[in-house]
Amino acid sequence: MKGARMTKEQLKACAAAILNQEVIAELEGVPKQNRSKYHNNKTEVDGEVFDSEKEAKRWIELKMLLKVGEIGLLRRQVEYELNEGGTHSLVYIADFVYMVVKTGETIVEDAKGFLTREYKKKRRLMKKVHGITIKEV
Repeated sequence: MKGARMTKEQLKACAAAILNQEVIAELEGVPKQNRSKYHNNKTEVDGEVFDSEKEAKRWIELKMLLKVGEIGLLRRQVEYELNEGGTHSLVYIADFVYMVVKTGETIVEDAKGFLTREYKKKRRLMKKVHGITIKEV
């Protein structure tokens, strides 16, 4: 049947709709939830808001390491300029920066669930401009 229309019930029963529950919710008039592009959930820990659950969990781990003295100088959301002297500012914001007590090494860390093209570019520039390799967790 060329050009035949499906009923709402037929649409809800089709395999594609079953796989995509958002379609069913939309058909039933449920308002669409605002979701982030990469499906991360903002999470609050100790009154601080994190961009993802993964980042929040890593913060808890790092705070424990800080408490037992394995790391020091723990900081969040540290900015690094990647285009100094250029016409446009290009900034990389590290999720965490800390020092390993035993070695004195400074670690720049990013809790990534998805490596975007922009992040990969900034990762290369961090190595080139600052000589820093970002630790990805």
